[in-house]
Amino acid sequence: ALSREQQRSAQETAQLRGQLADKESQEQELQRRLLDEQFAVLRGTAAEAERILQDAVAQLDDPLHLRCTSSPDYLVSRAQAALDAVSALEKGHAQYLVSRSDASALVAALTQFSYLAADTIVNGSATSHLAPTDPADRLVDTCRECGARALELLGQLQEQQTLHQAQPSLVRRPLQGILQLGQELKPKSLDVRQEELGAMVDKEMAATATAIEDAVRRIEDMMNQARHASSGVKLEVNERILNSCTDLMKAIRLLVTTSTSLQKEIVESGRGAATQQEFYAKNSRWTEGLISASKAVGWGATQLVESADRVVLHTGKYEELIVCSHEIAASTAQLVAASKVKADKHSPHLSRLQECSRAVNEMAANVVASSKSGQEQIEERDTMDFSGLSLIKLKKQEMETQVRVLELEKTLEAERMRLGELRKQHYVLAGAVGTPSDGDPGRPSAAPRSGASKKPPLAQKPSVAPRQDHQL
Repeated sequence: ALSREQQRSAQETAQLRGQLADKESQEQELQRRLLDEQFAVLRGTAAEAERILQDAVAQLDDPLHLRCTSSPDYLVSRAQAALDAVSALEKGHAQYLVSRSDASALVAALTQFSYLAADTIVNGSATSHLAPTDPADRLVDTCRECGARALELLGQLQEQQTLHQAQPSLVRRPLQGILQLGQELKPKSLDVRQEELGAMVDKEMAATATAIEDAVRRIEDMMNQARHASSGVKLEVNERILNSCTDLMKAIRLLVTTSTSLQKEIVESGRGAATQQEFYAKNSRWTEGLISASKAVGWGATQLVESADRVVLHTGKYEELIVCSHEIAASTAQLVAASKVKADKHSPHLSRLQECSRAVNEMAANVVASSKSGQEQIEERDTMDFSGLSLIKLKKQEMETQVRVLELEKTLEAERMRLGELRKQHYVLAGAVGTPSDGDPGRPSAAPRSGASKKPPLAQKPSVAPRQDHQL
């Protein structure tokens, strides 16, 4: 009986050992399958990330992408996010090398990195379109290097033999280069410490109000001088122009006063327990925009008075008054937009500020209208007298006039192109790079595209009405 029991126990032991060996074999097979599946997921993610980056690198040479623009501030934020993704990618790669059975961390980091790196490359190319030549070339080259390093890394992650050789840290250097170039291209802020911004806002608003008061006094003095020095039609024209300029200055003065009240309301409602200086320092970008708008209004008022003085003294042009009026309207719109950014939409001060802005636009239109009507009254127009001209002489004068018209059209087109380039450079220096929105009231209106790109029609031959017998 003991012998039979030992034999039965030995058979059971052998059977259990066989089952254990089968289980171990199955477990090894499942473990190998798990590793293969994890690597297959990693390879598929890396392949898709490679296609995303290849598409981003292709945008660097795409002619259709030349019209796309971006700001250095946005490029810096994208590059910083991509650098953070590189840190997560390094951590996920290290974890996967330790445990090949779990690739979730590496797959997630790889997905995020591919998107952010591609976004950085595309925005780097878009930022270079508005940058100076030398920094733009360096930025594009750095974006190419970033794409090449990233594609090399993704290629290594798709092969078992080169998986352990992959170094995500190599992508960090070109991304840091993009970040540095973006910071260099950012518009230079005001050369003033943040704690001085609050005092500078009050100083600029006070300086603007003082400039407008001086402008009103100068216009009154010019009006008194015009009454003594001119008479008749000239006196009538000068009084009409100076009166419209005075009304415009009064409207601007009211707008600046209302803007100051709204600004105080914004500071009181938004600073909380912080001081006024801390509020301005915290919102430094908004504060700098407010200072810039205030300076533009004061400068426009000064230029308008100087132009009016030259027109009254017959040493200036009426077109200067028209241009200054448009510039004042644009500057006041910029001031309203800067004040409106942080204001409560139900604020009574904001409603009054918008009414003042409409009044300024109306007064600026009156200055333009009075300037044009005065120009028509003052300027002497030569009357066309065709008596005594033969057909040959008329034909000759007609050809000379057509030549002169073509020359003036060519000059007009060149000046319009120059105006467009000047405005583009102004937006670049002012930090307004990018594509402005259609309804943004905070920017001066750009040059009309239809007028700059479309050639004006050729002048036709003058049609002369037949003379009546009594006129002959």
